[in-house]
Amino acid sequence: MERVVDLDEAVAAVADRRTAWRAEGLMVGPVTWRDAAAPWPQRLETDRAEVTEPDSIGIHVRGPHEAELLVVLYRGGWADIDYLASVDDAGVLPAPAMTSAQEFGALLDTCMTRVFGLDAAIG
Repeated sequence: MERVVDLDEAVAAVADRRTAWRAEGLMVGPVTWRDAAAPWPQRLETDRAEVTEPDSIGIHVRGPHEAELLVVLYRGGWADIDYLASVDDAGVLPAPAMTSAQEFGALLDTCMTRVFGLDAAIG
């Protein structure tokens, strides 16, 4: 898979927002890494040092009233986004192709607004 997005930089975008998210009462799980060099089935790791060839990262955020957001970013520049905002509002959110950690950060801000109602300025 072509390396379009630097996943280490994308993790920094998560770290930049984590404190603000937690201040809003959200539970932010650890970033998970998947290693393309690992044998199948590939385990998700929370320790970056355990991953030699990262091909994706994931972040899981939980909020009030059982709201949840799961974002997986692939080094190829695309993301999978699953969410549950309420019993009547759940599914998959579209994600544009990304070429930078800054674009990923903006995507996270959009998702947090959509799912948890946070002001984009918080991210």
